[in-house]
Amino acid sequence: MSHDRSTVEAAVQNYFDGLYEGDADKLGAIFDPSADLRWLEKGELQVLTVPDWLDRVRKRPSAKAEGKPREDFIVTIDRSDESTAFVKVRCQLPPRYFTDYLVAMKLRDGWKIVSKSYRYDLRE
Repeated sequence: MSHDRSTVEAAVQNYFDGLYEGDADKLGAIFDPSADLRWLEKGELQVLTVPDWLDRVRKRPSAKAEGKPREDFIVTIDRSDESTAFVKVRCQLPPRYFTDYLVAMKLRDGWKIVSKSYRYDLRE
């Protein structure tokens, strides 16, 4: 099954831009408000709501403002139909280097990330 990737890629590019720029409004526009972020910390599942995460984004300096290098890219997009996509991406906010697993759905107002699970490595 082949589907147009460009609309999903555009949504993910907004995600990358919002992360690097530390732009909580840009990130909020691409995430569904009911979404959450999940990761493991010391073997325990952690869950953060999107509104709580956006508050954290607003309070921290952006990678762009700190002059940190930017590298982000889509590893794979798996589309099961015209409205559902699983996207694996890599991005960095040094010293953290992330692999994100994003579930995106095409809602009435366009593509939105409805779930994010991630892991990261710390590098000096």
